[in-house]
Amino acid sequence: MPRFRRLRWMMIVLVMAAMILNYLSRSVLGIAAPAVMDELHIGPEQYGWVTGAFQLGIMLQPLAGYVVDIIGVKLGFALFAGAWSIITIAHGLAGGWLGLAALRGALGLAEGAGHPSSLKVVAAWFPARERGIAGGLYNIGASFGAVLAPPLVAWAIWTSSWRMAFVVAGALGLLWVILWLVAYAPPETHPRLSDEERAYIQSDQEAFPDRAAGRASLGQLLRQRNLWGIAIPRMLADPTWGTLSFWMPLYLTTVRHFDLAQIALFAWLPFLAADLGCLFGPFLVLMLQRMGVGLIDARRGAFTAGAVMMVAVAFVGTVESPVTAVALLCLAGFAHQTLSVTVITMSSDLFPPNEVGTVAGVAGLFGNFGVLAFSLMIGQMVERVGYSPFFVALGGLDLVGALVLWTVVRAPKASI
Repeated sequence: MPRFRRLRWMMIVLVMAAMILNYLSRSVLGIAAPAVMDELHIGPEQYGWVTGAFQLGIMLQPLAGYVVDIIGVKLGFALFAGAWSIITIAHGLAGGWLGLAALRGALGLAEGAGHPSSLKVVAAWFPARERGIAGGLYNIGASFGAVLAPPLVAWAIWTSSWRMAFVVAGALGLLWVILWLVAYAPPETHPRLSDEERAYIQSDQEAFPDRAAGRASLGQLLRQRNLWGIAIPRMLADPTWGTLSFWMPLYLTTVRHFDLAQIALFAWLPFLAADLGCLFGPFLVLMLQRMGVGLIDARRGAFTAGAVMMVAVAFVGTVESPVTAVALLCLAGFAHQTLSVTVITMSSDLFPPNEVGTVAGVAGLFGNFGVLAFSLMIGQMVERVGYSPFFVALGGLDLVGALVLWTVVRAPKASI
């Protein structure tokens, strides 16, 4: 059987495609929200609970990560991706906010396997020095999925209804499952991986001698400061992404008075900027390493840079120009992904491969709890206080996250 050069990059492209579809299916509702709320007679408070149901489901990410650690990433990723695709299609049958909330909760549970599975692929297929770039590439999928949502929803509404957008997104996910099952295998057994590339992958892996006996239990992991050192910054950072995904289209519609055509033209721009952040974060880490900074400190530096940029987002609600507001939202997307891809990747730097799925799941639980709490507060309070206080909060939360990252995380032993 012929072997490919740089097969590891083909694997990450496959993972990136999964994350495109993962975030496309979850982002469709945010773009379609005005039409969905009008047809199903949903108010802001009910919509807050609908988005909250998704976050409740995805907060079970540690369970999804644990399942993927146990049964393996090939089967686990396929099962969860197939489930979220079918649930996405079922959104087209929703008849009220309670049914929609139930579907969102189920979607969150299934999609919670996305990041743990992707990080396991990164940990298995890439040496430590390349994991930041690999993590940035697959996280482009998250941003690009959100980029595709506005034109997909606009096309669906203009040609049929918002329900068609969910059907298309789910059908694409089922096609990916077939491709994944055909193309993926771990590097130890992949028939198309060359011996030279396999040796290169194994040449720069961290040593975890205290884990030689096997995988740590969840209780043991929860007693480790490094887990909390990445989970708490995730909790503080992820509300930015939830706000962009679930509330930005409503903000642009109700406060900035954008119509559907303008939403289709502009609502994807913050996610395009986020794609650039996915590349800028790992690039900044590499630059810092070339200056002699250690890997973990370089990641902390990149997170801090993103947190400083995020301060400008506090002014979204106060500027008069809608163009300036969109520009600041683009900065929010860029800054968030600069720091988010950095802290997400750190789970593969700080923990051995057979624990990465569980650790990423726990960190994801905290991240999605942050989104849940923030989204519910918006739903309960936005009609009374407006959006401005929430943008101010987003401008400061990541600075606190950077402080936690610098004071709590400890670097593991040197790579072998």
